[in-house]
Amino acid sequence: MHPILHRRLRLALYLAAWSPVLALAGYAARASRDTSWLRATALAAPAMLMFAFTCLSAWYVCRVQPLRFSEWNRLALTWGAASLSAGGLLAGIAWLTAEAAHAPNLNLPLLAGVGTVLYLLSAGVHYAGIASEASREAEQREAEARNLARDAELYALRMQINPHFLFNSLHSIAALAGGDGARAREMCIRLSDFLRGSLALGERETIPLPEELALARRYLAVEQVRFGERLQVSEEVAPGCEEYGIPALLLQPLVENAVKHGVAGMIEGGTVRLAVAREDDDVVIRVENPFDPENDPPARLGIGLNHVRRRLEVRYGGRARFTAGPEGAIYRVELRFPSESPIASSSRA
Repeated sequence: MHPILHRRLRLALYLAAWSPVLALAGYAARASRDTSWLRATALAAPAMLMFAFTCLSAWYVCRVQPLRFSEWNRLALTWGAASLSAGGLLAGIAWLTAEAAHAPNLNLPLLAGVGTVLYLLSAGVHYAGIASEASREAEQREAEARNLARDAELYALRMQINPHFLFNSLHSIAALAGGDGARAREMCIRLSDFLRGSLALGERETIPLPEELALARRYLAVEQVRFGERLQVSEEVAPGCEEYGIPALLLQPLVENAVKHGVAGMIEGGTVRLAVAREDDDVVIRVENPFDPENDPPARLGIGLNHVRRRLEVRYGGRARFTAGPEGAIYRVELRFPSESPIASSSRA
């Protein structure tokens, strides 16, 4: 069906646009100066109304006869026959109207010429509309393809987190199994608790902040079996932040980096500090850990931090910010990204 016929408002606007055309046709239809312009317009009105719907048929012809200049002879033949038929139809309907009204004959040849030109103009407008529609659909397909690619990359980045963490945990369990079987068993139990919680996320890309904090605590509980009192944890969550959602498994790589490259390298251990705050409409997350000043911090980001940075870039673009680096004897990672509603965080897949 023609797009104009889909909605009544479109059809009403289309017919209203023919008002000036009707005035032109009334002027052209006068057989002589003795026939008034208003009378000629009134006689031409029924014909022009039907002709307005006739011009919509050009849309169907445009669909089956694409505009290819390599087939100009076929185009010329098609549109020549169609426009002449439309012009003849307009003149024929006007003649029948004049006969029914016992009115003087109208200038039918001129009216037929006007109809021919109007039909060709209608064909041009339809070709332009079809080209615009095709361009818009192409842009939509391209945007959809970009979104699918972005989602696929996010999913791949997320799926790389658990295997990386699982490898490190199994290595630690193997190291404990030979000398301390009880701690190895406890670590296995806590590891299974963490994996059960992460698998329960399903395919949700965003989860409420309390759920994400719980996963980070489960990870740290696994590591505390290995490090004991050497690993301390400090949390500072500003009021109201619990209401927002953040990307799933975003904190775990941050605290893993803090433990692996900070606390693990210090004989006396240290404290991993996790702070979540809200600044304007953004969520700000800071993870800090001490590191051995005799060992320079890594010049490049590790796998976990690179994944976090890339996920933020893909998901939020320029609206997110990621910084990481030493400040004295403290290594700090700071994330800033737009906050999301709890409804989006709980239902988004």
